Amino acid sequence: MVNPYLTRPLMRRVCIALALLAAGAPAAQENPMDEDPYLWLEEIDGTKAVQWVKARNRAANRTLASKSSFKRLRERLLDVFDSDDRIPAIDKLGSHYYNFWRDKSHPRGLWRRTTLEQYRAEEPDWEPVLDLDRLARRERENWVLNGFFCRKPDYDRCLVRLSRGGADASVTREFDLREKAFVAPEAGGFALPEAKGHVDWAGQDSLFVATDFGPGTMTDSGYPRIVKLWHRGQPLQEAETIFEGQSSDVAVAAYADLARGNEIGLVWRSMDFYNRDIYLYDLDQGRSDSAAEGVGALTQLAVPSDASAAIHRQRLFVELRSDWQADGRAFAAGSLLAMRLADFLEGKRNFHILFAPAPGTSLADYAPTRNHVLINVLDNVKNRVYLATPGAEGWTQEPLFAADIDDVRTVSVWPLDADEDDRYFVETDSYLTPPTLSLGAVGEDAQVLKRSPSRFDAERFATAQHWAISKDGTRVPYFQVSAVAGAEAGETGRAGETAAAPTVLYGYGGFQMSLLPSYSAGIGIGWLERGGTYVVANIRGGGEFGPAWHQAAVKANRHLAYEDFVAVAEHLVKRGVATSNQLGILGGSNGGLLMGNMLTKRPDLFGAIVAQVPLMDMRRFHKLLAGASWMAEYGNPDEPQDWAFLRNYSPYHNLEAEADYPPLLVTTSTRDDRVHPGHARKMVAKMRDMGHDVTYYENIEGGHGGAADNAQSAFMWALVYEFLWRELNRE
Repeated sequence: MVNPYLTRPLMRRVCIALALLAAGAPAAQENPMDEDPYLWLEEIDGTKAVQWVKARNRAANRTLASKSSFKRLRERLLDVFDSDDRIPAIDKLGSHYYNFWRDKSHPRGLWRRTTLEQYRAEEPDWEPVLDLDRLARRERENWVLNGFFCRKPDYDRCLVRLSRGGADASVTREFDLREKAFVAPEAGGFALPEAKGHVDWAGQDSLFVATDFGPGTMTDSGYPRIVKLWHRGQPLQEAETIFEGQSSDVAVAAYADLARGNEIGLVWRSMDFYNRDIYLYDLDQGRSDSAAEGVGALTQLAVPSDASAAIHRQRLFVELRSDWQADGRAFAAGSLLAMRLADFLEGKRNFHILFAPAPGTSLADYAPTRNHVLINVLDNVKNRVYLATPGAEGWTQEPLFAADIDDVRTVSVWPLDADEDDRYFVETDSYLTPPTLSLGAVGEDAQVLKRSPSRFDAERFATAQHWAISKDGTRVPYFQVSAVAGAEAGETGRAGETAAAPTVLYGYGGFQMSLLPSYSAGIGIGWLERGGTYVVANIRGGGEFGPAWHQAAVKANRHLAYEDFVAVAEHLVKRGVATSNQLGILGGSNGGLLMGNMLTKRPDLFGAIVAQVPLMDMRRFHKLLAGASWMAEYGNPDEPQDWAFLRNYSPYHNLEAEADYPPLLVTTSTRDDRVHPGHARKMVAKMRDMGHDVTYYENIEGGHGGAADNAQSAFMWALVYEFLWRELNRE
């Protein structure tokens, strides 16, 4: 599932998990489908459930992790994950460039900083800022860094979020970047107890806080419904409520941009995953010395509720998910619009269209710099980047990079410092080419800063894009990475028609998330070098072709995503890429639900299946952790008309004892507080009692990501590749 709080204030488009519980729906216990003998496995730390998990883990260790091939693969993966020659990702905060780094010496991670001049060096001189391993040892907690929000414009203080074991719920502490130390509460430092929520700076000595304030303050989805303004030195219980949502909302949150001359605050009320009300918050009225504190501080932005909106340097950006008629003009779904905020608030709607979708194209992302906007477009699932510039006569656009239409790679661009200048970072990679990080400036060629070394022999492989035809006639693209027999492979070469080989097909198909070409040492080492083929399906439900591609497969039309995936699988078999016995499939979270449906709907088509942190029980998903926030995607199982179609794609309810299922590996995390581990546990227990071949492993840490450090990541991925290689190479 999408993490509702993986955001940066205002400049990264906010994605807040959302949900709506229908009033007057029949009680769940009235439905015979709710007679569930495995409910005890939903007790995350229940004695009986923990014993069951430990037994399943021991069995997985015996059958997979004890093998010498597994141990070699795990060690090789760990060496790569811990290597010192990876590109360190950096964020500019003031005059320094910060990086969070994990390696063998720092498995929990080291937050560190350097200068841009030093960063250009082959071996930069890094200054340690916060050592998570040392902190975890000192406090005897399994801390995982869950993000930080630093105070503009001086970047001298940060709000650091620490998670136990990688869960979404976090504690928040104020950190002094100059002293490189936490600010103790007794010294006036801000500190919040563990909870799901959001916190951001509202001023130099005040915070926006959305957290668990006690009974009745959280939504049915398990996120905050109240935002408060908290001043330094004030008891949290005395903080002023500035906004209150409904329990049926998914979440509320507030953000501020404190850049000098462009200070602005926003409050978000998310009614479901795709609809939200957005309010401007008057930061001046929220000051602790204001006589009219909090009164009349909110002004709603009159944009469509399903649109994404952001404000940068007094300019409003609106990304549409549906068609919009405004002031006699028609704007198409998927468009990106821009205009001055002051004009918008005066009632004008003289938007400039920075992007409008055309056949095969969609907006991948956009990022304002100080004076320009970087626009990243997908053209048949391949990136094209443009530079938009405002002027007296309107906006102009020009390509930022020249790119061959057949170039299969992913290009990401983001500003170095959107408040101060127009420089930008560019990162490119592909399935076979490791990342390259460059620094560009308007009017100049980008200069390479770092190159990641190759982790596997890619010379004999090539990438190609193919198209399958789904059941309803829709063309569905997919990328294939495979060996080229008798030819020199190149990145832009086409994968030749080689003999059938063990193949992994990966899919997701939900929440408008796009699957783009990206370099993975794990895939290269664990699969391609062994002689396997790797395939990624761009099925409906994703965002590869904009909002319509996603909306085509929500709720009652979910089956279209599954039909797309089947079409790709059948196309691979028809083309001779793999036989059904050689074709394995892999997916996590919503992709795990996809895997469960492939298991129950087309067991004949696959030789092995891996489902990671999956949804499986679509009768109770909305009652487990953050599940209620996804009803805008799936439907409400308490509504009879919704349960009628949800029942058809609830893998847990479609298992049959007599069915001939392919071998299945299910993995999850005890500390996943987004997708409840009960989904995976119950599915496996039911299958085992039916006598089916299923392997299960539950990591005790890692949250929704499945692993809390590099060692755990190496172990979990080695399990996946060892399982698939064993099952897809049987005679």
